[in-house]
Amino acid sequence: MNYKFITIEGNIGAGKTTLATRLSAHFNARLILEEFADNPFLPKFYERPQQYAFPLELFFMAERYKQLKELLTAQELFSSEMVVSDYLFIKSLLFARINLAEEEYALYQKLFDIINPQLRQPDLLIFLNSPIKRLQENIRQRNREYEQNIQDQYLHDVQSVYMQYLRQHPVRTLMVDTSKTDFLYGDGHFEKLLEALEQDYAPGIHYLTI
Repeated sequence: MNYKFITIEGNIGAGKTTLATRLSAHFNARLILEEFADNPFLPKFYERPQQYAFPLELFFMAERYKQLKELLTAQELFSSEMVVSDYLFIKSLLFARINLAEEEYALYQKLFDIINPQLRQPDLLIFLNSPIKRLQENIRQRNREYEQNIQDQYLHDVQSVYMQYLRQHPVRTLMVDTSKTDFLYGDGHFEKLLEALEQDYAPGIHYLTI
């Protein structure tokens, strides 16, 4: 398997952390998980989004940058070690596009453009493409109080900015249809994904249905 740095992405509730954790265990890889619970503005944002969107996104960007910079720099000392992450740094900019007012987003983008080139990009992006109904089911099941009122339209908006970004940038992406997929308990689902990871993909989007 030629991919030393794999990132899992997808909408809210798509199962990114679950898959990243299982992949890292299978490959004995270093695991990078987003520390979203440490963001003090997250519950406040869901209550009053206009007031707390900017500090929310600034905190996320700073924490993601710090985590990726530290862990990936350490990984380069041991170049044979594999890394699996459950977020892509670009998600900072994509969520900011949805959540911020125009002037705030312009400032945010300037800051993002300064620090983004300093980070290593993944060798392969696995994007978990889930229907909104499935996302809402997963959100209810994991029962984070501040997420329970997320509207379908917001999930549609998140999905749209991800799709737009992937269509416009030559990111090596494995787009996995997860409408009927369960990587923990599904019959052979995880094994089929492992088989797909044995292939060499060109930059661009490649589709996988399990």
